Amino acid sequence: MRQLTIISHTEHYKTSEGHIVGLGATVTEINQLLEIFDTIVHVAVLYEDRAPLSALPYCSKRIQFVALPSVGGHGWYEKMEVLWHGPRIIKIIRKALEESTHFQFRAPTGIGVYVIPYLVLFSSKLGWFKYAGNWKQRQAPWAYGFQRWILQKQKRPVTINGAWDDQPKHCLTFKNPCLTQDEFNEGMLVRSTKTLSSTGITLCFVGRLERAKGLDLFIESLELLPALYRSQIKMVHFAGEGVLKETHLKCLTDSGIPYAFHGALGRKEVQAIYKQSHFLILPSESEGFPKVISEALNYGCVPITSKVSAIDQYITHGEQGMLLNNLSKTALAACLERCLEMSPVAFKKLINQPTTFYEAFTYDYYNSRILNLILNAHEQEI
Repeated sequence: MRQLTIISHTEHYKTSEGHIVGLGATVTEINQLLEIFDTIVHVAVLYEDRAPLSALPYCSKRIQFVALPSVGGHGWYEKMEVLWHGPRIIKIIRKALEESTHFQFRAPTGIGVYVIPYLVLFSSKLGWFKYAGNWKQRQAPWAYGFQRWILQKQKRPVTINGAWDDQPKHCLTFKNPCLTQDEFNEGMLVRSTKTLSSTGITLCFVGRLERAKGLDLFIESLELLPALYRSQIKMVHFAGEGVLKETHLKCLTDSGIPYAFHGALGRKEVQAIYKQSHFLILPSESEGFPKVISEALNYGCVPITSKVSAIDQYITHGEQGMLLNNLSKTALAACLERCLEMSPVAFKKLINQPTTFYEAFTYDYYNSRILNLILNAHEQEI
């Protein structure tokens, strides 16, 4: 019997009915892990705030949630809270691990500065670390840099985004999963019928509405477009939480470009935006490999994204998407112009990749690699 304890900083909330829900992308991934684990305990953060629409419940009673205190933030006081609550957090994690056969720690996160050393030095459980951030981030926050350093020095498997010449043998290149089998099948149908519309092109931005994700850059690039190109944009969808400044709203209104600000959306609602959109805009400053890219690709929504971290190892410029070598509003505006000039034949070629390309982002494919490269290898050693 395999029992997995997952330790993360994933946001969880309690609904008015008393049900626990968590960040949708992570909850969906954990639900799928029941294919290879009998039971799962998820040790993560419980907030008192109202649950966003993107939060989801777990699909089975075989998954148990164990709450960690809500600590951390951007200020020095909040960062010190992470250390102050360290003994309590370690105690909760130690108890959750007692009945488990395996663990997964999801990094990087604030509590990782002491939880990773604890797991490395004091836990004999089989397990692995998932580093979901930018493995090659330059000038990373010291806490992230420390976690990456210790993960390279210890011996348990670490799954990372991208393949790098200097990565240790125990650091395994894994794609970030995001598609159920039903979503994979639905994507094939959508891509088979999707074309550029003669009535205009639809763009979307999905993610946190902040400068680090490239929101300002995207809106400024739209302002730079000549009137002829702006008239070809049918709609711009914004999906996500954060502060969308009034000045930006005014700029979009003044430009004459139709837009819709949806706020936080559930999984199905975001997929509906991908289905009707032709291009996803994501000019981020730093990423690992965000799931929104592969989710959009599945529904024939071509990513226009920054060339950071491992993104260019999965997306080839002009073949599956468009990559920005230069993160500037001028470069993004020029890229948008090329997309608005694209022929239906060229667009169709972008969204018709081999089936195996999309299949590599399914949970089934991810689970098979976890089973073969981590679980079976571990269990053969004992």
